[in-house]
Amino acid sequence: MSTTAMPQQPDLMSRPVPGLGGFNLTMLKLEVRRLLRNRRTMIFTMIMPVVFYLIFGMTIPAGQQSLGAGSHGNVSAYILISMALYGAVLATSSGGAMVSIERSQGWSRQLRLTPLSPVAYIAVKMLAAMTLGAASVLAVYVVGLITGQADMPLAQWILTAFAVWIGSLMFAAFGLFMGYLLPTENVMQVQSFALVIFAFAGGLFVDLTAMPGWYQTVAQFTPIWGLNELVHDPVSGGVDNWAWVNVAAWLAIFVAGAAWRFRKDTARV
Repeated sequence: MSTTAMPQQPDLMSRPVPGLGGFNLTMLKLEVRRLLRNRRTMIFTMIMPVVFYLIFGMTIPAGQQSLGAGSHGNVSAYILISMALYGAVLATSSGGAMVSIERSQGWSRQLRLTPLSPVAYIAVKMLAAMTLGAASVLAVYVVGLITGQADMPLAQWILTAFAVWIGSLMFAAFGLFMGYLLPTENVMQVQSFALVIFAFAGGLFVDLTAMPGWYQTVAQFTPIWGLNELVHDPVSGGVDNWAWVNVAAWLAIFVAGAAWRFRKDTARV
């Protein structure tokens, strides 16, 4: 009696894992395009910081432009950096928080059934957020150059722009943390409100030297304070070492929070 051999089923578990855990530029390109098509995100990250600079940075009288001895720029340049930082923080955190939409639509669950590794997935999200952050910084700095009110040496233009962009990586981690922590219908509202509080508490929108002593003390423990100090250092000159500690601590908190929530989310599959 002859038997017919059954066709051999492919072993899905033995599929070769793609290089770099599945990370590829095509996926990154699609993520960036998806962010750029979001009108609300573009308004808040590209237009609002520019408008804020035009309102606050362009109205400083010439006699009040000095930052004092040892500085390498004027007050308008200082405000320019502040508004670029705010825009970059909004951009990178918004990009990170987009994972909440994917979770609600079931897309992230589908991705976890593919060979795409969690590390590659997070890397794509972070790079897309940083790309949007770079666009926001560029928009503010181009307006600052065109209007001519901000005055600082070329080296300070380059250093501060780079510092703002790299520093905003911390809030890409914050956005991921919020995206995995909060439901879709609340994440953007809660995140936007938190960033405004952080900006005021950390001295991004107010002059801390004019505030009461207790306010200045509390500010040094808020998420934006350390980053705010560091990105202005090339212009103002001299930075408190505590700023480095502040940035390192909050970066560790946001990354740990994002990793914790990510593991909780992936445990469902």
